[in-house]
Amino acid sequence: MTTTPKRDPSLVQAFVPVVTLIALLALSVYFYRDGSSSGANQIALLLAAMVGAVVGGRNGYRWAELQKGIVHGISLAMGAILILLVVGSLIGSWILSGTVPTMIHFGLSILSPSWFYAAACVICAIVAIATGSSWTTAGTIGVALVGVATVQGLDLGLAAGAIVSGAYFGDKMSPLSDTTNLAPAMAGTDLFTHIRHMVYTTVPSILVALILFAVIGFVKGGAADAPEIAAIQRQIESQFSVSVVALLPAVLVLVLVIRKVPAFPALMVGALTGCVFAVVFQPEAVLRFVGETELPRALALAKGAWTALFDGFTSSSGNAALDELLSRGGMSSMLNTVWLIISAMTFGAVMETTQCLQRIAASILGAVRGTGTLILATLGTAIGMNVIASDQYIAIVLPGRMFRAEFRRRGLRPENLSRSLEDAGTLTSPLVPWNTCGAFMATTLGVATLTYAPFAFFNLLNPVVAAIYGFANITITKLTPDEMAAPDPMVG
Repeated sequence: MTTTPKRDPSLVQAFVPVVTLIALLALSVYFYRDGSSSGANQIALLLAAMVGAVVGGRNGYRWAELQKGIVHGISLAMGAILILLVVGSLIGSWILSGTVPTMIHFGLSILSPSWFYAAACVICAIVAIATGSSWTTAGTIGVALVGVATVQGLDLGLAAGAIVSGAYFGDKMSPLSDTTNLAPAMAGTDLFTHIRHMVYTTVPSILVALILFAVIGFVKGGAADAPEIAAIQRQIESQFSVSVVALLPAVLVLVLVIRKVPAFPALMVGALTGCVFAVVFQPEAVLRFVGETELPRALALAKGAWTALFDGFTSSSGNAALDELLSRGGMSSMLNTVWLIISAMTFGAVMETTQCLQRIAASILGAVRGTGTLILATLGTAIGMNVIASDQYIAIVLPGRMFRAEFRRRGLRPENLSRSLEDAGTLTSPLVPWNTCGAFMATTLGVATLTYAPFAFFNLLNPVVAAIYGFANITITKLTPDEMAAPDPMVG
């Protein structure tokens, strides 16, 4: 059998699948708005992958080769997928155990009338760390805070900017967040190394943002009171036993993280500990949740904990904001994100197998002269993908695959890449009106994206800080000679 010789794609050919993807994603957002990531974007990614396969076929690549590349590409994300599934269980069990409700209750107590903007940022940060979701935080606590700001006649652009800043800080630094799990998977590092490395750029950025919010709040004046916040706190107290004891599962996971226990077992232990705490300390909440009247009490408690692990928790307090905040979790809640990751990895794998990704990367890397410009190119590419592809997951996956080999070739540890992906890919997504995140935030908060974007200080500052660190060689970690000599574990 004669084998068709393989040809490298031209730059035009390499961009054909990308342009197709951009067009399909734009149509997806137009049709489905913030719901586009619930299936429409996945179809767009798979259709663009087929276009990439056609380009590859014209250049001599057989389907069997492309399929092998797709299987390998998806396998690279399996670690992140497993962690995402256990994170879903963790969220469900921690809500049922009162851990997340207690975190939220204590976080709400920070709100100070004299420091509304800074306090709103801190509250949203705490809630987002506890839940791992910027969207849920904005859609619940964020809505309540916008209501307070409206009643008090505060600047809604500033209020929404503070909410978005805090929500994305918490989302970025939470091990429960899907993007925080996805970025290290794309770069080839582990979750907790990634989070520790992000501290260097993230903490200075949020501190400067908080100072700006505090100064502006002092100049413009603060809010008087927050009845919406107090109502949510009372509802939490009526459903759960709120005490520091409920925080022990989170403390346990923190201890495991500090002792460098791998992410999957650490989070699984946290999820199971949450189940135990739910049964022991929140039995009435468990029984209300499971709704079983025929089963013996012990079996009903066991069923409630089991259900929280796979299907999450459902709140029925009667308070719509609180029910929205606490009705989440379970492995099933992560399946849509898993679907999106598999679709994105399929597109990325086709682009990589057909050498299209390498051709595009080579054109960008042609302008790279040192570590600073490499970091800048990574940040710029992630921001560009948020603008043209309208999805934060794509802004993490594609630059991650494009620049991974170059970071390694230059002796830079993979956490430098994963940090850059989040510094730009995650944080600039809500600043783009047609991005799914920007559309969601604007619709949910009732404040236009371009109205709050200038005041989302944390999201604006973090990419700048990351670029400065790259050029100044600050906290840029290097591979050891032995690590350089070892084969890249991300290459099959």
